Amino acid sequence: MKTNLIRKAYLDFFRSKNHAIIPSASLLPENDPTTLFTGSGMQPMVPYLLGEKHPLGKRIADSQKSFRAQDIEDVGDNRHTTFFEMLGNWSLGDYFKKEQISWIFEFLTQVLKLDPRRLYVSVYQGNSKINIDPDQEAVKIWQQQFKKVNIQAQTVKNASKKGMGKGRIFFYDENENWWSRAGVPDNMPIGEPGGPDSEIFWDFKASRQIHEDSIYKDQPCHPACDCGRFLEIGNNVFMQYLKTKNGFKPLENKNIDFGGGLERLAAAIQDDPDMFNIDLFKPLKKELEKLSQKQYQLNQKTTRAFRIIMDHIRAAVFLISDGAGPSNKDQGYFTRRLIRRGIRSAHQLNIQDNFTQNLARSIIKIYEKPYPGLKNNQNLILDALKKEETGFKKTLNQGLKKFEQLRKKQKHIDGQQAFDLYQSYGFPIEMTQELAQEHGIKVDLQAFKQAQKNHQKISRQGAQKKFKGGLADQQKSTIQLHTAAHLLLAALKKILGHHVKQKGANITAERLRFDFSHPAKLTEQEIKETQQYVNEIIEKNLPVKMREISIEQAREQNITGEFNDRYQNLVKIYTIGSYSQEICGGPHVKNTNELGKFQIIKQQSAGAGVRRIKAILE
Repeated sequence: MKTNLIRKAYLDFFRSKNHAIIPSASLLPENDPTTLFTGSGMQPMVPYLLGEKHPLGKRIADSQKSFRAQDIEDVGDNRHTTFFEMLGNWSLGDYFKKEQISWIFEFLTQVLKLDPRRLYVSVYQGNSKINIDPDQEAVKIWQQQFKKVNIQAQTVKNASKKGMGKGRIFFYDENENWWSRAGVPDNMPIGEPGGPDSEIFWDFKASRQIHEDSIYKDQPCHPACDCGRFLEIGNNVFMQYLKTKNGFKPLENKNIDFGGGLERLAAAIQDDPDMFNIDLFKPLKKELEKLSQKQYQLNQKTTRAFRIIMDHIRAAVFLISDGAGPSNKDQGYFTRRLIRRGIRSAHQLNIQDNFTQNLARSIIKIYEKPYPGLKNNQNLILDALKKEETGFKKTLNQGLKKFEQLRKKQKHIDGQQAFDLYQSYGFPIEMTQELAQEHGIKVDLQAFKQAQKNHQKISRQGAQKKFKGGLADQQKSTIQLHTAAHLLLAALKKILGHHVKQKGANITAERLRFDFSHPAKLTEQEIKETQQYVNEIIEKNLPVKMREISIEQAREQNITGEFNDRYQNLVKIYTIGSYSQEICGGPHVKNTNELGKFQIIKQQSAGAGVRRIKAILE
């Protein structure tokens, strides 16, 4: 069963169980300032798991796009990816363990036709210190399910010391089988919900003797070990407790949160522990084999390079589509790092031609039905990749030569040298660290950070000699156009989409010049609607309000603006009604009625993926 069919089968199955199917949320969280990315299927559902009512009811299911930046350096083995899809179903105070366990067992064994003899599960062993018993309820339900297929599911405790034995159900502590946003029970604040979970594992042993060939061969094997024999394919979270000042008490409305890795399920179905052999990666593998004239499984180094490229470019395509184009800030920094790490791996394969756009086209085609936004944003994606690849490849060879010169002369890379590789050759510090690790040398990270701070200080001193915010002066007409620039950004986001980001501005007393991210020339209708939207705001006679808040508060409130080192503890926030809220140094008019009529007089390209608008106030 191909991956797209697995996704469809899952959603159809839970639709038949009266679940409302919701679309995937963006990879860029809209109302969660605690993280840069959506890293799990649960993340967008947290408000409803905490008690808020979902508009579609108590039973929800979806396939959620997810990205985990912390896994970047792990990519290259047979199971780690940065981007993945998480199949999820939730009960918001409705059904609980009996229905969840029986349904997921039915889906795995009857819909996906996975051999139940190759399935193993884990449950929470309990903790007497917090007065929570072992999850015997889950054990009993699992045993009933396995009994239906003539399997006697024995339980095992202390498997990490004793091994598997003849066990089918394994007890683990809170480090393995407890879920809360804060982690283990001891870390949970008062008022935080959480509970035990029950993970499901697929055993590859029957088809490949991975465990016996691994470094773990002399250690006891069990489902939660890292030997490679088992793959976790799903996790049932039973949110049933609330932490209070007197310990834990049962929640009145218990919730279910299931998450199953789509790509992992595909690997289990085809019974191949190499996740990069599933159908989603085959077109990418074929393209890379053609470009490199090397086979995917030629040797360990080649296989690793293939995996890094396939994962990283796939993740970058989705991130760019959701608004995180490559940059040196926030989410865009990780997009840039992914692309450049992929380009470096392509260099190792001796791929000379530009390749990212070809891979991106294949990725968009693979996902165009479940994620039509990729097709809609194709030009934006391709332009961003082309610009990034072209720019980085110009300096990659020079940077690698510079690194080689340094490593041959010394046993470490000092901070200034690491910063020069970043500043002059575009090497993210992580890339320099990886190169150094490959050659057994060290990088002085603290000295790198200091060199970076010194550079930023010099840059700020230079910037003080220029006009703030791109303003040529502080005449009345210049200030009016500055306020109009804020309204223009709001209008462009409204008309074109939230991928629009300000890329620069230059404002004189005569005109406003505004650069922004967008892949295509604006149509006459889009220009007309943008002008109209700005003028409608102006006509509302809205006050332009300013307040000062901490940079942390600005982050938490998702206020528009780049969060970087030039900001001190307090930042100024200028707000215009419900239309515009931005970090800005000012100055601005006091009311939109001071602006007059806004008119766009010209548009043009300002580089790959960047458009420029010139406008006036009449």
